[in-house]
Amino acid sequence: MRAQIDHIILAGPDLTELEEYAEAHLGLRPQPGGAHPGLGTRNSLLGLGGQRYLELVAPDPDQPEPDHPRPFRVDELTAPTLTGWALRAPGLGDRVSRAREKGLDPGDPRPMSRTRPDGTELSWELTSLDTGLDGTVPFLIDWGDTPHPSEGLPAVKLVTVRVRHPEAARLSSALEALEAPRGPIQLRAAEPVRISLVIETERGPVELG
Repeated sequence: MRAQIDHIILAGPDLTELEEYAEAHLGLRPQPGGAHPGLGTRNSLLGLGGQRYLELVAPDPDQPEPDHPRPFRVDELTAPTLTGWALRAPGLGDRVSRAREKGLDPGDPRPMSRTRPDGTELSWELTSLDTGLDGTVPFLIDWGDTPHPSEGLPAVKLVTVRVRHPEAARLSSALEALEAPRGPIQLRAAEPVRISLVIETERGPVELG
C-alpha cells in the first residue's frame, strides 16, 4: 500500500499573518494547533479533505530562541511560503528500510508530540525534516493510534500538488523510493524551485504558493 499525502507546510515569520493569508485565499480561518517543544515553532491547521491538512508554521514567541535553525526555513522567510510536505506512512520503520534499499535514506524515525489547545496530546513518529532537493522531497510521518489532526477541521479540497525543480527526474525517483501516491502530484523540470497547490474552495479553484 502506497503512502498518502498527509500535510503540506505553509511557513512564514508570523502565525497570525499566515492565518490571514490562508483565510484571504481559501475562505476559511485555520484553527490553532499547538507548540512544537524544542523546535521553537507553533502551528495552525486547515483541512484539505481526505485526512489531509495545511499546516501553518511560524516562530513561537513563548519558546526560548532555539540553538539551531527552526525547521521549514522559518527563520529566513519574509512572507508566507510553501516549504515542504509529508507523506502518511504507517509501518514507518519498514518503509524507511525499503527506501534505503532503493538508494534513498529518509533518516531514522524519531518521536514527537504536541498538545492541542483543548489539552489533547498528539504523538507521532517522523523521518528527517532535512529532506534534500531544496525541501521538495517529502518526509514520512506515522500517527500511530493518535487521532489524525485533520479530524474536525474546517476544510477545503486539495486537488493537485505541483512541484517545480530543475532536477525533477531525481525528485521523481525519490518519490518512488518513498512509495508516494502517483496522483495528485505533478512534477516539472524548471526554475526557480517552487511548491504550489491547486485547491477547490467555495469560490472556485485557487492556486496557493
